[in-house]
Parts: sequence; C-alpha cells; structure tokens
Amino acid sequence: MDFTFTEEQQAAVEAAKAVFSDVAPDAVPSPALTAGAVSEDLDRPLWARLAAADLLGLTLSPEYGGGGLDPVALCLVLRESARVLARVPLLETSAVAHTIDRYAPPETAAALLPRVSRGELVLTAAAQGRTGHDPAERAVTARRDGPTWILDGLQTAVPWAYGADLIAVPAHTDDGATVLALLPRAHDGLTLTAQYSTSGELLAELRLDAVRLDATDVIDTEGAWARLRGLLTTGTCALALGLGEAVLTMTSQYTGKREQFGHPVATFQAVAVQAADRYIDLRAMEVTLWQAAWRLSNGAAAALPAEGDIAVAKIWASEGVRRVVQTAQHLHGGFGADTDYPLHRFHAWAKHLELSLGSAASHEDALGDLLAAHPLD
Repeated sequence: MDFTFTEEQQAAVEAAKAVFSDVAPDAVPSPALTAGAVSEDLDRPLWARLAAADLLGLTLSPEYGGGGLDPVALCLVLRESARVLARVPLLETSAVAHTIDRYAPPETAAALLPRVSRGELVLTAAAQGRTGHDPAERAVTARRDGPTWILDGLQTAVPWAYGADLIAVPAHTDDGATVLALLPRAHDGLTLTAQYSTSGELLAELRLDAVRLDATDVIDTEGAWARLRGLLTTGTCALALGLGEAVLTMTSQYTGKREQFGHPVATFQAVAVQAADRYIDLRAMEVTLWQAAWRLSNGAAAALPAEGDIAVAKIWASEGVRRVVQTAQHLHGGFGADTDYPLHRFHAWAKHLELSLGSAASHEDALGDLLAAHPLD
C-alpha cells in the first residue's frame, strides 16, 4: 500500500507553511492575563493571506473557485495552522463550505461558495449542543411553515460566531430528520451571548426564538449534518496533532539546552522516556487521523461506518494531546507556566481541542454503540 501524499496535497502543505511562517502564537494577549476574550475578532490579515493562497476553497469544486481536493488535504493544512495557533476559522469555514458544495441546492452553492474561496464570506458551525455533551442536532427544533422554516432552541460554545457571516445550525424535525440551517449572524429572533474558551477566544451562545428562514437557506438533504460533523471532528484531530507536534518540538529544544549537574536534561533517562512516550502518542494520533480522513475522502467500505474511524481518531486526539501538553509542562518546570513563554497558550488551546465535539469518553461510548450495531465476524 502507498501511504505517501499526492503532489497536490503536498503542494497545499507547502502553501500553508508559507502563509503561516510569520504567524506568532503570542500575537494576542495571554488568556492567563485576560479576563474576557483575547480578541474580539479573528485574524483578518491572515484570513486574507489564506484566500490569496487559494487555501480557503481547498476542498470546493473548481467551478466555485476551489481546488477540488479532499479532506486529507484540508487536514494537512489544519495541522500546519495549529503549529502556530492560527486564529482563523479555517476548519469551520472549510467544513461548512464543503458540506454546502455536496448537499445544498445548486443555486445556494453558486451564491455562497465563490465568496468563500475569495475570503469574502466567513462560515462557522454550531456543533456543541446545549451543554457540549448532548447531540447538537437535538438542541434546536425545525418545522415547516409554508415556504419557510421556523427554528427554536439553543446552541452553546459556537466558535467565531461574532466574526462569521453565516452559522450552520443543525436542527431536528418532528419526523426525526436533521436539517442544516444557514443562519446569518444578524437575524430576527437570533440572540448571541458572549462565552469564552479556555484558549481565551470569544465563543457565543446562540438562542433561536422563532427564527424564520427561506427554504433555500436550509439544507434538508439526508447526510448533510453527518458529513459536517465528521469533517469538524476529523479536522479537530488534525489541529490536535499539529499542536502536539509543535509542543513536543518545543520541549525537545528546551530540554536539550537546559542543564542540570553539568548535562542537558534531555540526556537523563527519565526525561527521555517521557518524551518517547509522547512521541508514540503523536504517532498514534497521526495514523488514526489519516485513517479517518481517508474514510471521509473515498467512502471506502469497512466493517464499521466511517464514524467508527472518526471516533477512534478523536479518542486518541483528546487523550494524546492532553498527555503531550501535561508532559511538556512537567519537563519545562516552572518555565512552562511563564506567560512570556508560549507553552501555556498551547496548553490552553489543547484543553479546548480535547473537549471540542466530544471528549474521549463520549467517543468511546459512540464507538461502543457502533460495535454493538455492527458485530464484527
């Protein structure tokens, strides 16, 4: 089997590295020193550079100005973005746009997606539900009223909502189906309340009170929400991997320079063993990520649906990134908590990624349900 990435995927990585090369993880105030949000908006100059490098439409059809690549390419780019804690909704915009491309009516896709590729339209998704532990699609109800849809409910911890133009909101209907509403940030019946991530980023609670949307703004095609949720979860695993790799590199550099008893602490067996264990975590995170992204990309049949591979990837991402940053803090000693040093920022982001779209325990439950529903011969 050939596990190498294609030339197009590798080209996307090189373009991403060029864009992110001058991004500093400490470009905004430290979350440890900020009572509210570290910033009121996403990094707009970086967003413009991503658009200029054709990275915002990476997985979109060429007819919409996209690159026509697959989720593997997107995850490769997300991995690079997390190495520098890039403050942009690249995952959310790309995942929602990809879902619109595949499932929305052609007129809706034609109206929105070229603007996404050009960086003119910022998208995000409400995927945490009411509490972060319940299914997001159960948090909002949707019912038809003639040519319009009416939505009621609440979604919490929506990333980048205050800077987004459209928010994809899953909702359930009376007959048990799930629709995906494309909701403008400023809309009658929609109220946003500020919330804050552990990373210091501004989130939003969305309260929908009899929100009316035209039928063209609601995707009722079966599978749309499942696709979007899978992309968001897999992309979160890619972010966790990139962050973890950056942290392990930071730790290696520090322990190679820090001396005790006249020797670099990296030469001590206890330090080397801990770093080696975290390297193994990262490799497990990597292989499960590419398995999940590959299943999303080609729809290959297997004993379990793709949701099984996504659950395994998120279990490893959540547990692995937590162990990596905790070990890094330990090996850095008190220096790791110094707000003039970026490690504490990576730790804060890692905690957010660990719990986003479900903790390891919740995905273990989901995997158990899948195994029960699909007995392995």
